[in-house]
Amino acid sequence: MAAQTLNLDVVSAEDKLFSGVVQTVQVTGSEGELGIYPGHAPLLTKIKPGMVRYVSEAGDEELLYVAGGVLEVQPGHVIVLADIAVRGDDLDLQEAEAAKKRAEEAIADSGSDVTYAEAIAELSRALAQIDIIRKLKR
Repeated sequence: MAAQTLNLDVVSAEDKLFSGVVQTVQVTGSEGELGIYPGHAPLLTKIKPGMVRYVSEAGDEELLYVAGGVLEVQPGHVIVLADIAVRGDDLDLQEAEAAKKRAEEAIADSGSDVTYAEAIAELSRALAQIDIIRKLKR
């Protein structure tokens, strides 16, 4: 008996990062972590900066970073329309840590030109990137 699969498309404004058949997809949705398996109920939700993890048809695991966007789930098909999407292997730990430090400094400095909301968003993106890099190193 063949394993059940679904089609996954991950696209950003600049590039199509992945299009293929997968076993499962995990995404950071606006309400928390979403695990999507074949036969999942239809869903349309915003996604937060974080990880898109999928297991290919062959059983290989891949991690991508997305900085917000929209997730659409239909029977047998998942589409991730990301504002920004980067392969996990292409993330730079030093850049992410520098962005985290800048965001923390902007949050602490009430006289900064950066608004509190912008600093929190930058911090969220940096922490998500650092988390993905650490997961890849395991």
